[in-house]
Amino acid sequence: MIFIRYENFKSYLRFYPVTSVLLLANIAVFILMAFDGGSTNAMTLLKYGAMLNDSHYATEYWRYFTAMFVHIGFDHLLFNMFALFVFAPPLERLLGSWQYALFYLFSGLLGNVISDMMANGPTLSAGASGAIYGIYGAYLFIVLLQRSLLDPQSRQTVYMLLVMGIVYSVMVASVNLWAHLGGLVAGFVLYGFIRKLRL
Repeated sequence: MIFIRYENFKSYLRFYPVTSVLLLANIAVFILMAFDGGSTNAMTLLKYGAMLNDSHYATEYWRYFTAMFVHIGFDHLLFNMFALFVFAPPLERLLGSWQYALFYLFSGLLGNVISDMMANGPTLSAGASGAIYGIYGAYLFIVLLQRSLLDPQSRQTVYMLLVMGIVYSVMVASVNLWAHLGGLVAGFVLYGFIRKLRL
């Protein structure tokens, strides 16, 4: 089962440097926001890079990137960082740190772009979910087309994650469904592209 983390703190940092930096960056931004108006305050969220698809912010494309490191409330941060901590490490080892870093960032960027395009009216949006669903998209590619890379328990976990994630995304009104779906599709395609380049 590749999703059970056995590493101690030092080993985790050494084996998964990009994931460690991403975790630290997200937590650091959240702490800064907590002392600067709060992580649920709309103006604070915008100040730190959340997305808002209205005319005033329409050309601030850098928000597609910064929004990946901004979270709306502690629960939002906790769920995303737990997923990153547990499920990202095997993919970082598989791709290598630099390719994984590019994969993560592009998955998140594309998820945010799709979310922005599909938003119905002014919507404040932030979070690492697009990039995390990109990771799930990579695992979906693996379980469908590279089954030998995962043991049966890990494959079953991927299916369970995807079913639960899609149901949650559809059922909970505050969840950014399009960022999740966009990240999932982006991760599937990007992982396939990286795999093809390696052949």
